[in-house]
Amino acid sequence: MPELPEVEVVRRGLERWVTGRKVADVTVSHPRAVRRHVPGPEDFAARLTGRTIGTPRRRGKYLWLPLDGDEALLAHLGMSGQLLVRPPDAPDETHLRVRLRFTDDVHELRFVDQRTFGGLALADVTPGDGVPLPVAHIARDPLDPDFDDEAFAAALRRKRTGLKRALLDQSLISGVGNIYADEALWRARLHYARPTETITRAQVRPLLAAARSVMSDALEQGGTSFDSLYVNVNGESGYFDRSLDAYGRAGLPCRRCGTLVVREPFMNRSSYRCPRCQPRPRRLHG
Repeated sequence: MPELPEVEVVRRGLERWVTGRKVADVTVSHPRAVRRHVPGPEDFAARLTGRTIGTPRRRGKYLWLPLDGDEALLAHLGMSGQLLVRPPDAPDETHLRVRLRFTDDVHELRFVDQRTFGGLALADVTPGDGVPLPVAHIARDPLDPDFDDEAFAAALRRKRTGLKRALLDQSLISGVGNIYADEALWRARLHYARPTETITRAQVRPLLAAARSVMSDALEQGGTSFDSLYVNVNGESGYFDRSLDAYGRAGLPCRRCGTLVVREPFMNRSSYRCPRCQPRPRRLHG
């Protein structure tokens, strides 16, 4: 699934192309794409028509378009969702699910989703910060200027779980998925199963610095695209996969020390690490 850098790339593209535009009409081609909007596709289209879009925002992997009033258009990309900005006369994509036309008729916003695991919904927002209610429980991400490093360090030590499991906990820190967890842990020279209660506050600082640096680097390269499903609003793939240091590099030499990177099972997925740079601790979690 797309992680913070991939979603932020999409958000920045939307900020350029849809901020301030007024929705002329909405077409829902597949009801599953708006299944999280409980009143149904007709209500979704009717309530969105005539609304003006504010500056797109994001929390972790969730993206939303603020609307005039106390609602937002909430998007989750799932496994294959794409938000594309297209000219109105561009051919329809094979898996086009939802189309938003704007009153200026210069571009339209299309939600394309091959596997239909993602979706769109209208949601009420929390007073004050304007975060959609369905994602209000999601923690801030490490690139958020209001992220509290000290509070995160204290919460991490209370978790009593493995370090990577904690990094994937979106109620503790958002936007970090399997790829960037492995990359941050490689940069910080920490084993993925290190018990969180053994992490000192001094060790949390370089871990957060590693998470921030790897996601910032990924942002500069348009995110990580392993196939054509992860694209920006113009349909272009990112290329950070060429710069990965740990994830997907099993059997290849560590870029830092030359030891062969290993792949190990983790939560029905995989973890990649350098045995020398990220030695196995005496105590393990997960």
